[in-house]
Amino acid sequence: MADYASIKGNRVQYLDSDPTLSSANEGQVWYNNATGALKGLVQIKAWSSGGNMTTARRAIGSAGTQTAGLGFGGISTVLFDNTEEYNGYTWTAGGSLAEVKREMAGAGTQTAGLGFGGLNNTVVLSATEEYNGSTWTAGGTMGTARGYLAGCGTQTAGLGFGGFDNPGAKLNATEEYDGSAWTAGGNLGTARYIFAGAGIQTAGLAFGGIISSPPLVVSSATEEYNGTSWTAGENLNTARYGLGGAGTQDNALAFGGFSTANTGVAEEYDGSSWITSSASMSTVRRVIGGCGTRAAALAFGGYTTTNVANTEEYFSDIANYSASSQSAWASGGNVNTNRTTASAGTQTANVIFAGQLGNSPYAPQSIVEEYNGSTWTSANTYPTSVGNLSGTGTQTAALGIGGYPNVTTTAEYDGTSWSPGGALGTGRELMAGIGIQTAALVAGGYIRGSEVFTTAVEQYDGSSWTTAPSLNTGLYGRTGSGTTSAGLAAGGQTGTTSNAVEEYNGTSWTTVNTRPYSAGSAMGSGTQTAALNYGGNPASPVTTTVSYDGTNWSSETAMTTGRSMGGGSPSGTSSSALASTGGTSATEEFTAGAPATPTGAAASTITTS
Repeated sequence: MADYASIKGNRVQYLDSDPTLSSANEGQVWYNNATGALKGLVQIKAWSSGGNMTTARRAIGSAGTQTAGLGFGGISTVLFDNTEEYNGYTWTAGGSLAEVKREMAGAGTQTAGLGFGGLNNTVVLSATEEYNGSTWTAGGTMGTARGYLAGCGTQTAGLGFGGFDNPGAKLNATEEYDGSAWTAGGNLGTARYIFAGAGIQTAGLAFGGIISSPPLVVSSATEEYNGTSWTAGENLNTARYGLGGAGTQDNALAFGGFSTANTGVAEEYDGSSWITSSASMSTVRRVIGGCGTRAAALAFGGYTTTNVANTEEYFSDIANYSASSQSAWASGGNVNTNRTTASAGTQTANVIFAGQLGNSPYAPQSIVEEYNGSTWTSANTYPTSVGNLSGTGTQTAALGIGGYPNVTTTAEYDGTSWSPGGALGTGRELMAGIGIQTAALVAGGYIRGSEVFTTAVEQYDGSSWTTAPSLNTGLYGRTGSGTTSAGLAAGGQTGTTSNAVEEYNGTSWTTVNTRPYSAGSAMGSGTQTAALNYGGNPASPVTTTVSYDGTNWSSETAMTTGRSMGGGSPSGTSSSALASTGGTSATEEFTAGAPATPTGAAASTITTS
């Protein structure tokens, strides 16, 4: 029997401890003198659950990566034109396609995506659409209208191949896209449809699919494209159609699909052969969406015996991974006095102050309570009993501003006592509070008596208020986040609620992407480029929670208890926030979701002595 040295050309090393593990020593074998174990470093393969799509569907166009995925179109009982974006743990709404469609191909990234071909009911399409991260626009028309095709590449160098045309013939034709127009490429060796693709325009990969039906003949064939022609590659181990694909021509992953039944089997391709992975998907399904790389792929949607919204993430690496997690609200300690109030601070060091017990009759309060992450305790009272005021700052450097009716008073808190601050130029209530005690903004609000929904903004320097550039839209009950040079004001209301959002750069306000829901008196936290809004009052207090990344809004896990005008502007960050009062004594603590993360390489024990 050959020994290790004759096979590998070197002897097994004897080490006093395991070496530093990295991909550079994958496959290395050593003997650990301290533990008496022969060890080796091998790939760890696993699927883990990600966040469900908002809409269960099959036959989805797909593009992107595991932490920036894109799914668009598809069908359940109806056709869809909606787009969903994945951030590594949750799906959120993107821009809509120009028309409802299914069985289209995709290429590119989440912010530079490409969708082409497909079907609108029974009509085979030739349209191409390009995505910029928020909006789809028309691209060049394919030379041959087709559905059930496969694709790969980028938005400016795409590849579409195979499929089914009208009146219903399978295709082997290939087309190449240059960002504006499609031109003919080399034909596939095997005409097929409902199959998968991977790679780029000059190094594409096609695998699986249907060759004929009826009778149903499913293919295991793999073909490789060099930018001019297709050549045969190694067959899949499991013939299937409706499978997902990810990766490159010489480093690809095939997963899911239908062989003689739905399957969750995954196979890895190294450019010469397919190896069945030791890890299979938890949800076996076909006509699935897929994107990413061989080592980090994403599978979503599809069909079991019904349409599914399930997402799974594939890892093939030397490292163990902690699974992605969804955002969540957890119960905290109850406040002592339920009211609508102002607040400042973080999730674990918060202060709520003044406020009112109700609207009818109006009952202003001077109560102050502090939160330590688990319990609310009473603190020195606010200088006056006042409701509808605004707040900002921290637990030990808070600022209380204005209130009902048209109050100009400002009060500063040092964590122990309150002292007078500078007076507002214009007394008002329900303003957005932004910034810290020594550098704050108040934006918008309501001037009672004159019934004005003001656009006025004032800036505080720690001693006095001065006029700052006005908002574009006059609203009260806006949610504030950020700083005096990078502020955010969202939502609000007049006679009706609004989803308007404005950003401030220290000089002017700019209207940006609207918030996914309309509400006044929501709560918020975070910065201009990483904000969280939650709750509010469109008709009755809601549990809605959304996050903002400086460009787009994303849906997050909803609160358990709806609330409006509660402590929460600001109350933490976009990843760790606090919701308190606002019509309930319940406190909830928010923790943001997170993509899967590596936890370090692991050596496998081969044998022990």
